[in-house]
Amino acid sequence: MKISIIIPVYNAEKYLKRCLNSVIESLGKIEGEILIIDNKSTDNSLILMKAYLKKYPKLIKLFDCTTPGAAAVRNFGAKKARGDYIWFVDADDEITKDSIGKLLECADKIKADLVMFGMERRYPDGKKNYLSAVKSTEKDFKSRFVRYGLGPVQVLIKRSWWVKNDFRFREGIIHEDMELMSSLILFTDKYAAIDEPLYFYYQNSNSVLHKTTFDTHIFDIFPALTGLYERFKNASATKTFHDELEWFFIWNLLIDSVKDFAAFPE
Repeated sequence: MKISIIIPVYNAEKYLKRCLNSVIESLGKIEGEILIIDNKSTDNSLILMKAYLKKYPKLIKLFDCTTPGAAAVRNFGAKKARGDYIWFVDADDEITKDSIGKLLECADKIKADLVMFGMERRYPDGKKNYLSAVKSTEKDFKSRFVRYGLGPVQVLIKRSWWVKNDFRFREGIIHEDMELMSSLILFTDKYAAIDEPLYFYYQNSNSVLHKTTFDTHIFDIFPALTGLYERFKNASATKTFHDELEWFFIWNLLIDSVKDFAAFPE
């Protein structure tokens, strides 16, 4: 089996059809599986998931993960996956028709452990912007990768490499991807990139990272950054990537997160 698409689902009934249809279309005749993992949804998401399972029983696998949070669901999905490669796709997003074929072709050329690709971010008001991929041809591609702060949806990952290094998202916090993703490049030289928008990320105002009411998880930025630093420390890479980590911390803690803190002055 070439690929496992892992889709965490929590109250995504508004977007789930769009996501699943795009993944099914992109897979086409490629040998793969779609792992849909319900995370205690309270809307009609489960009804939709069961309908797709009934329609595509050989392609779709439906699971229930009772531990709350995207980190737990992704970890659960990675354990259940059987494809050569895994791709974490969010239930409110979509992928392009040719994305899976292009990614697998790119990965096969060098037997890549990690393939990054471009992503288009779409906003409720219709605006769009493009998040480019870090090109593997650049001399400082590892430096740029560390600084980038990409999410798990923007990479194709070789499953055997993921398992070998015992990668896991830290459960129980938000910003769980921040702790892990930038460190992945420390563990491989088999890296490739496609600088094309293969993924459409929808900026959802109701997402866990864009709360309109105060939530103590806003402080999860601290353990996430601490965990990231520990990963570099354990890999003896803090000196090599000192400037990159400094930039990453300044941007995420003193610039980006301050805006979140300022939204709740009391």
